[in-house]
Amino acid sequence: MNSMLAGALYFAAVFAAGFALGVLRTLLLLPAVGPLIAVLIELPIILGISWFACSRILRHWPQTPARAVAMGAFAFALLMLAEAAISLLLLDRTLAGHLSAYAKPEHWLGLAGQIAFAIFPWWQTQRSNQMRLTHSP
Repeated sequence: MNSMLAGALYFAAVFAAGFALGVLRTLLLLPAVGPLIAVLIELPIILGISWFACSRILRHWPQTPARAVAMGAFAFALLMLAEAAISLLLLDRTLAGHLSAYAKPEHWLGLAGQIAFAIFPWWQTQRSNQMRLTHSP
């Protein structure tokens, strides 16, 4: 499978889960614990979902390490575009307002999670290659 198509599928799976979790975080967690703690609670869940989605995609459509990097980079670009679109269209922010939100610690954590999401395809491909080498006769 083409790395761009794999990246789009990876993005779509994780974005759907992330959107649902984001709604729950905003409606339930944010009022109760504040933005930083809400992100700290949500982050391991979405990273687990990302890891699982990535592994399923790579199991069915293995990538070379270089293609895995392209897959993760494309998925990350789609994620950043989707996040900006939601910010502008649903939250009625300007692009400058959207970008200024990254000055807040909870957005740093979110961005760190998004970077991990982008790295997962390469990381899992490397792990898979190492496991094959380790278990080869």
